[in-house]
Amino acid sequence: MSSLPVLVLNSGSSSIKFSIYEAGNGERRKLYEGAVDGIGTEQGKFWIKDAEGNKLVDRSPALPNRSVAFKMVADLLHSGDFHAPAAIGHRMVCAAPTLQDNLRVTPQMIDEMERFKNLAPLHTPIGAYIMREALQLFPGVPNFACSDSYFHRTLPEVVTHMPIPAEYSALGVRRVGFHGISYESIVYQLQPNVPERLIVAHLGNGASIAAIRNGRCLDTSMGLTPTGGIVSGTRTGDVDPGVLLFILRQIAENTASATEAADQLEAMANKKAGLLGVSELSNDMRDLRSAINIGNREARLAVDKFNWTIAKCIGSFFPELDGLDMLVFTGGIGENDIAVRAEICAGLGALGIVLDPAKNNIRGEAVISVENSPVTVRVIPPAEDLIIVNHVVDLLAAQVEPTPSE
Repeated sequence: MSSLPVLVLNSGSSSIKFSIYEAGNGERRKLYEGAVDGIGTEQGKFWIKDAEGNKLVDRSPALPNRSVAFKMVADLLHSGDFHAPAAIGHRMVCAAPTLQDNLRVTPQMIDEMERFKNLAPLHTPIGAYIMREALQLFPGVPNFACSDSYFHRTLPEVVTHMPIPAEYSALGVRRVGFHGISYESIVYQLQPNVPERLIVAHLGNGASIAAIRNGRCLDTSMGLTPTGGIVSGTRTGDVDPGVLLFILRQIAENTASATEAADQLEAMANKKAGLLGVSELSNDMRDLRSAINIGNREARLAVDKFNWTIAKCIGSFFPELDGLDMLVFTGGIGENDIAVRAEICAGLGALGIVLDPAKNNIRGEAVISVENSPVTVRVIPPAEDLIIVNHVVDLLAAQVEPTPSE
């Protein structure tokens, strides 16, 4: 395997992010990264940078839909000016009980993803679409789906089993967890000195926390879907089930069918709640900080709620791990919001978590705890693309059978 350019795709509602790595002969070297932003607008952005950060492409094309945007990426990679991929890796956020492993992408596998699309409605439809397009636009190139839940496969049964009747458990209803590729990347970057007892807080528009013992996941905040766990940008996180039933009954009074009522409830829980729902302003922490600075009470409450649920979750993992050696902040908010880190850790001194304000006054990778702190607190950016490349190489070597696991 002398040369193996691997294309990594990670798509959002209005963007397609990608990178290309050279992965031959054990090498892991990023060649390019880029994105198509502003999909659905007449003034999108299409850029590519090399490994040193130099812009090689910088355009502002009309991007009326995702199909046009992705074809633009494919055409450029086929042009001969860049390394055409020999394999493609996709981040797969899907709660389908038959799709928890990393595996080869096939039309049948994508059908299985879409069968469970309502469990991750912000991610699965977009991911499935990009996978289908990749099979068409890169014919003959093997595509692999890297599960965002794969890292959580070590969760014990007492964690995964939900307190529900057995007939629903038999349908695959259990906790599976997400952001696993991010967590795996933190463990990877900490090698060979992975602490025995580790908590990682992945804080972005989607947010979750994981308890990791000896490099293996012991517990995580999200459940069967990304909606659960701590408060996120537009998701409720964990709420009293009776609250959802109450809201559902209110919705049902003015809807024609149970399906329509469920759709409205789903939209509320996934797209209108969380930081956005409490603040009634924005799901972007930067907007909320600006509003707090001019005295917006609702923005302050939203951020306080976010921090409170995170601190509670960190505290709850402490006895599961029988103590704590290291706490890592990662994700867009975890890396860049100095105040969030300080506010979360302010009430955790009894657990040995004490920040140094001067060290915390930084964005990017750093140790931010006080000298000789019982718990080391670090900021580490995730390296999700690198982990996806590693899995693609392993899957190619193993010649994984291209069918969903049963």
